Amino acid sequence: MRRTVPQTTRNIPLFVSADFNGFLGLLVDNLSVMAFLATALIGIFGFPADLVYTRMFPGTTLGILLGNLAYTVMARRVARRTGKTDTTAMPLGVDAPTTIGLALLVLGPAFLSYKQAGMDEHAAAIATWQLGMASLVVMGVFKTVLSFFGAMVQRHVPRAGLLGSIAGIALVLMGFLPLVEIMKVPVVGFAGLGVVLYALVARGHMPWNLPGVLVAFVVGVLLYEGLGALGWLGHGYHMPAAWQWRFALPWPTLEWLHGLPLTVPYLSLILPFGLLMVVGGINVTESAKAAGDDYNTRDILLVEALATLIAGICGGVAQTTPYIGQPAYRAMGARTGYTLLAGIVIGLGGVFGYLSNLVEMLPLAVLAPILIFVAIGITAQAFEATPVRHAAAVVFSFFPAIARMVAIKLGDPTYVSPEHFNALYNDATQGVSELAVISVLGNGFIITSMVWASFVVAMIENRPRQAAWIALLGGALTLFGVIHSVMPAGNLYLPWALAPALRSMALQFAGAYLALAAVLLLFSLWRGERGPAHN
Repeated sequence: MRRTVPQTTRNIPLFVSADFNGFLGLLVDNLSVMAFLATALIGIFGFPADLVYTRMFPGTTLGILLGNLAYTVMARRVARRTGKTDTTAMPLGVDAPTTIGLALLVLGPAFLSYKQAGMDEHAAAIATWQLGMASLVVMGVFKTVLSFFGAMVQRHVPRAGLLGSIAGIALVLMGFLPLVEIMKVPVVGFAGLGVVLYALVARGHMPWNLPGVLVAFVVGVLLYEGLGALGWLGHGYHMPAAWQWRFALPWPTLEWLHGLPLTVPYLSLILPFGLLMVVGGINVTESAKAAGDDYNTRDILLVEALATLIAGICGGVAQTTPYIGQPAYRAMGARTGYTLLAGIVIGLGGVFGYLSNLVEMLPLAVLAPILIFVAIGITAQAFEATPVRHAAAVVFSFFPAIARMVAIKLGDPTYVSPEHFNALYNDATQGVSELAVISVLGNGFIITSMVWASFVVAMIENRPRQAAWIALLGGALTLFGVIHSVMPAGNLYLPWALAPALRSMALQFAGAYLALAAVLLLFSLWRGERGPAHN
């Protein structure tokens, strides 16, 4: 039997021709997410652009640089250990669902609330930046700890709960909302989206074997600039912004310490964001192993956790994650050089400012199609990677995310005063008012999705007693606002410290879980706890 002889790194080429395709795909993936982050903060919430591009971008891209450098080294070590010269590095970049979620649910609303509290725009922007940094530090520390317990998390939370919760974010925040942006310039956006779907979903062949993301990008740019110059896009076309020289080094700073107290109201979002990345890192490592590249799961998780932590300390506001597309990069022939090249180009882009110039020059309609594809992939995976009989639990877990999206489109409830909340409650002719229900249902939606999917899975498996305990946990979380917070900004609280109307609302939602638990316990006593109903 022929033995595999370990290779030295000298025998493994640093770059192969296909690495260029992989580099372009990884670059556009990251550029799309960074563009949505900037568009949301600047365009939707009126955040100062200079702070986004000279404070937030450099620190965030430093995390991408360091993470990809580490993954390149890890890939070459795996190649040397296994003797496989076709080893493909794990791609790392800005996580799309949590970055969009952080912008729309934490940073943007916080900026507006600080201004309403009397801060001038600059002070409110600095406080928001500090909040973003502190959020990343909290997530980085949390992920570092969880990287040693990732398997335990997977054992105790059903896959429908873990994947369903992130699929809910993907479907409504990085799928539907970017789709709305695309359709503002439909001739450009829909064509680019079609190319992405043809190349990446239908697996259609691109000319000269180019990556589908790059072809979609080129098609979008040509349509936008060509039709826009002819005046055929109407108000959907804007002249490209002038190129600006921005130089900003991502130095470590203690500014994040000022933001730590500001994270408390948002912990019900921040901590699940970190948890989801740990579980996602485990899943993508398993996916890479199935494709033929055997990475150590703990090493993968620790690298991305430390990259997030360093990014936060240096001014970043978006966490990094290993991308789920490693087998796709392997299939296109990329090896260990594409992550090195992407990390350097993106990292230096944050320092020298050309990344921010690209974001300003390119419309979201050109960049957003890749976000929609990723949203489709994440949502599809939630169904493909869970047992078929648990599909109903996955679907049920989407509803809290939908409620949060509706609340965003109706006018974010963080702008609603507690007094107005009281009026909404007291004016209801029957039960809690509709707007209040939407807001409360959407607050803490990630953890809510996990809880809902988990007790539905327990029901499906004919374990009503287990489902009852999960429902009781949901009620306990509700009492303190971890989920279903009755405060406009989704704050945590002590129930006895609430105003009477808000306390009544909190008790009703907590009582709903208690009533469900009682019914399920009665079922378990009547029929007994049994095993799964299906094979």
